[in-house]
Amino acid sequence: MKELCIYLEPDLRKSAEAGAHNFINLVRDVAEKSLFRVTFHDQPAVKGNASTYTLSHMSAPPAERGLVFRRAYHYPFWQIEATTERWRWDVAKARFDPAIHHPDAKRFYSYWQNRLFGAAAGQATKDGYIYVPLQGKLTAHRSFQRCSPIEMIEHCLRHGGARPVVACLHPNETYSAAELTALDELSGRHSQLSVETGNMEQHLQHCDFVVSQNSAAAFAGYFFGKPALLFGKIDFHHIAVAADIAHLSDSFHAAATAQPAFDRYVHWFWQQNCINAGKLDAKGRIASRFQRFGWPIE
Repeated sequence: MKELCIYLEPDLRKSAEAGAHNFINLVRDVAEKSLFRVTFHDQPAVKGNASTYTLSHMSAPPAERGLVFRRAYHYPFWQIEATTERWRWDVAKARFDPAIHHPDAKRFYSYWQNRLFGAAAGQATKDGYIYVPLQGKLTAHRSFQRCSPIEMIEHCLRHGGARPVVACLHPNETYSAAELTALDELSGRHSQLSVETGNMEQHLQHCDFVVSQNSAAAFAGYFFGKPALLFGKIDFHHIAVAADIAHLSDSFHAAATAQPAFDRYVHWFWQQNCINAGKLDAKGRIASRFQRFGWPIE
């Protein structure tokens, strides 16, 4: 018999085993309909035999018959993919055409603006500064990045004009003493740079635009009508400005003046390219994703 081993963090595993997680319930239904025996396990995922398939939550799956699933930034939207590298996902490679108008896009966008951020999203202003949400590894230049995060802040100071720059540490990250020292030294040399922790919604409401490697805060900025300038690869890049290290002044100008179709994009990204676990077609979309990667799913 075919087996689907789903690998989860301990609390999520308890929820799944109790039947209390909607998306995992849908996955199990789809798999059992195709005569899989579904079992739950703790991370990390391990390679099974020829009849074993694995689905891992947010962690790298085995190369053979292994897939990963993760939330697409907010519930109830999900993705099933073959890699944890979001810039290699199908949606990242898909082409978004802003000229294509879906009749439900504006209503959908307004609903999620209010659902996620309340009145603040509809009352956004541009108060003349750049918001830089930071992630981890501030001094490292990783393969998916155009430069290190510290260098990215320096580029904001050099190419962002007279705009103040507000760099915000991630409240759930742990930073080394060397990283914090590098940030302190940079702010000591540049009076227009201030450093905070958190405060994402406040700054999305009031900044001119967002500069990030690939922080989810930049995606959240779309709900406030805030353009993004990205120094890293990610799946929601289509309406963002990609930083061109050789022509950064042009990149910053493009971000400052960008007016993308936020409503059309959010609808395209979530409703057309993710699995909405709250919709009636969710099981069909889950089955299609498994079939996309060659799994024997009806």
